[in-house]
Amino acid sequence: MTSIALAARTVLLTADARAKAAASRAMAAAWGAGAIDLAFDVAMPDAPARPSRPELLPPNRMPKRGRAGSPRSRFALLHAVAHIELNAIDLAWDIVGRFGGGLPRAFVDDWVRVADDEARHFLLIDDRLAELGGGYGDLGAHDGLWQASAATAHDLPARLAVVPQVLEARGLDVTPTMTARLRAAGDDRSADILEVIYRDEITHVAAGNRWFRWACDSNGSSPAETFRALVSTHFRGELKPPFNDLARLQAGLSPDFYRPLATDDAA
Repeated sequence: MTSIALAARTVLLTADARAKAAASRAMAAAWGAGAIDLAFDVAMPDAPARPSRPELLPPNRMPKRGRAGSPRSRFALLHAVAHIELNAIDLAWDIVGRFGGGLPRAFVDDWVRVADDEARHFLLIDDRLAELGGGYGDLGAHDGLWQASAATAHDLPARLAVVPQVLEARGLDVTPTMTARLRAAGDDRSADILEVIYRDEITHVAAGNRWFRWACDSNGSSPAETFRALVSTHFRGELKPPFNDLARLQAGLSPDFYRPLATDDAA
């Protein structure tokens, strides 16, 4: 029987984007069916395999997408979301394979579910890009998400602080505005997909917050204080308002976690 660590490594080392998403969904289904063993017998790679396209650019070289009014800007927005979702597949499987050993089975259950969701999201967006005459890889993208993963590869609380509770939580802040702009441009199909992703991402941030609080309870530390210390140490970017406090609170991420770190807390 395949181990969960080998399943995670297999997805991480699948280079083709759609094949990676398909492998993620297949491994999640096999885990749910009891066909994968809870064993951690192989190491995770230092970095996931990636397709030859898109070209990975520094964030400061990424072109501005505009406000989703033109077909070109809408395509660029969806392409950026597809890139985030592809990275999120790898991030979910990496947290399973790198940190799951010795933790409750529920930890693996949660992050395998997240990995399945992220794969489904990628395929929805890539299918939509095809309907618009292109596909993932047609535009440049940046590698900031995986850089955040590498910076926290040694520390589960740091990973849970930075990836789900900073990077994914940012999606809760910006997705409603993106969805509204798509609807204003008459692109209800794309907007509907973003609404599916938004609802699922609340549950992903909630998983990150739940296991972060579990880790803090295990060592007797304050969750909010620990979050702020870890983000200050391991996250290179800035936490910028406006924040979607309601969605963040639905996910268990209360304002005392992040607002003291905000660069301009005027919102």
